[in-house]
Parts: sequence; structure tokens; C-alpha cells
Amino acid sequence: MFDIINKNGDIMDIKYYSITALNRAIKNMFDSKPELNRVYIKGEISNFKHHSRGHLYFTLKDENSRIAAVMFASAASKMTFEPEDGMNVLVCGRVTVYEATGGYQIYVEQMDLDGIGNLYLEYEKLKKKLEAQGLFNIDHKKAIPKFPKKIGIITAPTGAAIRDILSTIKRRYPLCETILFPALVQGVGAKESIVEQINRAQDFDLDVIICGRGGGSIEDLWAFNEECVARAIYDSKIPIISAVGHEIDFTIADFVADLRAPTPTGAAEMAVPNLVDLKTLIGQYTIRLQESIKGIINFNYKRLDNIRNSYVLKNPMALYEVKEQKLDNYIDQLNKRILTILNDYKVRINNIKKSYILKNPLAAYEVKKEKIDNYKKILNKIIINDINNNKHRFELVINKLDLLNPLNILSKGYSLVTVDGVTIKDVNKLKIDDVLDIKMHVGNVKAIVKEIDKNGKDK
Repeated sequence: MFDIINKNGDIMDIKYYSITALNRAIKNMFDSKPELNRVYIKGEISNFKHHSRGHLYFTLKDENSRIAAVMFASAASKMTFEPEDGMNVLVCGRVTVYEATGGYQIYVEQMDLDGIGNLYLEYEKLKKKLEAQGLFNIDHKKAIPKFPKKIGIITAPTGAAIRDILSTIKRRYPLCETILFPALVQGVGAKESIVEQINRAQDFDLDVIICGRGGGSIEDLWAFNEECVARAIYDSKIPIISAVGHEIDFTIADFVADLRAPTPTGAAEMAVPNLVDLKTLIGQYTIRLQESIKGIINFNYKRLDNIRNSYVLKNPMALYEVKEQKLDNYIDQLNKRILTILNDYKVRINNIKKSYILKNPLAAYEVKKEKIDNYKKILNKIIINDINNNKHRFELVINKLDLLNPLNILSKGYSLVTVDGVTIKDVNKLKIDDVLDIKMHVGNVKAIVKEIDKNGKDK
């Protein structure tokens, strides 16, 4: 804390402001100025940022200065274009202070493209609309006739465009008739004038229409970017060549027209052929036609000579005689074939008349019945034979099983000797004192080996 003394030597009372209070005072000063509540400025956008909430933050600058700008989402949603760095714009808003930083800025309420940029935006918007509606489709475009007899020209009656078109047509193809449909091509009423003349030209027997004007700024050419002009060109029954401005200039009319020319002079060159080129082409066709005619005449002379020297022409009756002989042969063959068919049918009819079945229709039934009875007898015999055969086979199998039964042989006095369940077939498998299990036809016997005779002699 320190004291401040005035020039009289008295100590002054000092009031200190907070930063917030100072910024608020400055803000109130800005807000109280009516001239700052609605200002119109133009400048270039830089440091553009589109916030996720829809607000726009950017800087407006000119050659020497800059100012911060904010456009809230409610105002930004009404714009017809997407701002970006480098755009020149016209803005309307209020200038105030942002207390948090102490910086002053403009709150933008309305923003438009500056001058030409705004026109270009309208141009792109209409172009996308008409393209989506199919006005540029190549399938709709009509062919330009190669040799027009009458051409309509829709342009200003004075100026370089009409002079260039007429002089070019006269120089290249003077056989063609031209009709001028004078129209305003710039300024107020231009689009209505162009549409009126396009519709008026439909009543004339025209082969093609040239519609355009000379070069100029985008504002000068704007009548050819109007939707009503584009639709009039699209609806025209007569092919239209657009000839607007210079080669680098493109208008909506160029995209809708059946053919686009880079200049009015170029449109005239596209509309009519060059008479000099036609004469040269006709001369070439004449030579080719003469050569073709000569070739056809020579070819026919050769054919005529061949016909004159032909055997048939010298002996015309020979051809007739051959045909007569062939006809006789065909008649003979046909008669033989007819007789053969008739005889066959006669034989078949006689056979049917004489048939036993036709005379005795029950005979067929009796034959079938007899066959069925025979089949029954045969089937019964087959069944009985199968039963007897199967019975016999069954008995044979039983006998074979009895013969193969090892126990049946015991009935003849034989025995079955085992030691510990193992059948003994060889004495070499036995030892003294082995216990033998002897199975007989009736009963079993256990015995002890006392002596073994390996030579097979009785002991």
C-alpha cells in the first residue's frame, strides 16, 4: 500500500478495481454505444473453427488489421454456404467485450459471401439441382444436323457476337438461311427475353438454334445461369448450341444445351459445314463413284458374256427335256407308292375281317381265362416244389450236424480223454500219474496213468 499526494500536497483516496470489474465496465461502455450494436463489415476469414455444438469461431482480417468473430449455432444454421479460410465475406453483428479475456470481438448475426463469391455459390447450387433432376443427361441431347437449311440465332442484335456468327456462316456455308431472334443478354429482363425468344423460335421451321453472347464478367453472363433459361433450352424441340462468353466461361446453359461451343464463332463453325471441304469431299465421292460404276459395268459385261456362251442358252430345250424326264419319274414313283399303300391297307382290312376274334369275340376271354388257370396250376406246383426242396435241404443239414457232433461217436464205444480240460490225442502229451478224465457214451471215469506205450503196443 502506498499513498498518492496531489499537487496541493494532500493525500488522495485511491479505489482499486478488480480485473473482472474493469472488463465489465469496458464491456458496458461498448454495449452502451448504439453504433457498435449493429455494424456491417467485410473481410477475409482466417483461423476458422466449427465447434461440435454448431458455433463458429474465426478471425476477420483485411490488409492491416483483424478482429475476432463468433457466430452462434442459431445464426449459423441459417447460412446457405459452408465458411472456410480465405473466403471474402460480408457480415452484420454487434461489437462487444468478452469479459473473461478482456478482448473485444464481433458477434456475427448474418454472413454472406462477398460479391462474385455469392454468385458462384448460387451457380453451384443451381447446377447440382438441375443435374440431379436430369437436365444434363446425355440421353436427352439432340443431334445437330450436318447440313442445316435454316438456323435461328438468339443474341443481342448489335455487338461482336452476331457479327461473328453471321460472317462465319456466310463464309462457310452461304446456302443456309439465318433468322435473328433479338434478345437482351445482360441486365434486368435478360432472362425473360431469352426464354421468350427460345419459345418463339419453336414456331419456325428451324434445323438448329445458336443461343449466346460475347464474353464478359460473371455478372454480365448471369442471364445464362438462370433456371428459367435452362428449362427453356431443355424443353426446346429444336437442337440448341450454346455460345456464351469465351472458352473458359461455363454457364448452366452450356450443360443443358445439346452442344456447347467455346465462342459464338465456334458455334457457327459447329452449326454448318465448310463449303470448301464439302466441294473437296464431293469431288472425292465423284471419283469413287465413277470407279465403282466402272467396276459394276465390267463385272456385268463378264456375266453377260458367260450367259451368252452358256450351254442352256444355246440349247434351251435341253433344260426343258431334263425337267420333263424328272417329272415323269416323280409321277411314276408317286403312283407306285400310292398303289403300295392301298394294297397294304386292303390286306390289313381283309385280315381283320377274317380274324377269329372278330367272328368270336368271347374267344379272347376264354384264351385269357385258360392262361390264368394254367398260371395258377404252375404257381401251385412251384410252391409245392419249393416247400419239398427246402424240407429236404433242412433234413440234410440236420444229418450233417449229427455227423459232426463229437458226442455221437461215443455211442459206438469210443471215449473222450482229457487232462485238466485239454483233449489228449497223443500219448507223448501224458506223464506217469496223470489223472485222466474219460468221457464215455454213458458216464465218466477218472483214471491214473501207470504206464505209457509210445509204440502203440498193448500192455
